[in-house]
Amino acid sequence: MNGSATKPKANVFCLMGPTASGKTGMAVELVQRFPCQIISVDSAQVYRGLNIGSGKPDQDILDVAPHRLIDIVDPSYAYSASEFRSDAIREIEEVLAAGDTPLLVGGTMLYFKVLRDGLADMPNADPEVRQQIIDTAAEHGWEAVHQQLQEVDPQSAARIHPNDPQRLQRALEVFRVSGKTMSELHREDQQAPGLELPFNLHFLAIQPDDRAVLHQQIERRFRQMLEDGLVAEVEALFSRGDLNHQLPSIKSVGYRQVWQYLSGELDYEEMVEKSIIATRQLAKRQLTWLRSWDGLIPLADPSVNSIDKVLKYMGSTSI
Repeated sequence: MNGSATKPKANVFCLMGPTASGKTGMAVELVQRFPCQIISVDSAQVYRGLNIGSGKPDQDILDVAPHRLIDIVDPSYAYSASEFRSDAIREIEEVLAAGDTPLLVGGTMLYFKVLRDGLADMPNADPEVRQQIIDTAAEHGWEAVHQQLQEVDPQSAARIHPNDPQRLQRALEVFRVSGKTMSELHREDQQAPGLELPFNLHFLAIQPDDRAVLHQQIERRFRQMLEDGLVAEVEALFSRGDLNHQLPSIKSVGYRQVWQYLSGELDYEEMVEKSIIATRQLAKRQLTWLRSWDGLIPLADPSVNSIDKVLKYMGSTSI
């Protein structure tokens, strides 16, 4: 026997899907039938106090199927994708060390991508450069900022909409601080040693066949969130005084619209309508990500047949 044979990598399973597609229910069923632990992949559920609107599992579910990486930061903190990658790798290693199988579950596709591909080592924010960009936008509009980005980083400019000030500002700031475009930094990151993960990622995704049914589920779920006390939940955040609409936590779908309602920018019916529309748009973006995802195992729905399919796959790869 060859003593130098390398140990096979452990398997890690990722259950993806659009919002309101039934990921949590399927994951809970899987935990009860397979020795796995859930790691949340959700950019809103990381925040304490964002419970109802983020679809965070309640205590009854957590008692049966604990979730890692929920309630880990305060809403005043801007949690990043790079932090998620570090946290997720740590949690995966802990689950594997315990002899269980990691099951990553969520709909934040960027987090899944960053875990799989890594993230370029971007320069830190520069307040002076950032203020210069903001001043340009205030005087000439974000279209002018987009034009400046077009001149130095046409790839990013083509990817970022002129009405997306946060990403425009960051892309131009990165170039002015580092002298390199975001595209160049991403390429360097892909070529950097040590990026390869010490485990195998397997991606499965719920991809509903009928978009109209998903839209109905989204509307039904949001109205249930309102009945469950979503407005009161956001009121508690609103009244803190240290939070604002620019924070990633408050920008989360549903929270942003209720915040606008509490600020007097929207009336109640407008808030409801805009929340449902924004959630449907989120689901559309999620499905777009999934359509181009390499090596994805599709699941039509979270039914018993799909659960059996996942269990069979998990069992076969564990042999």
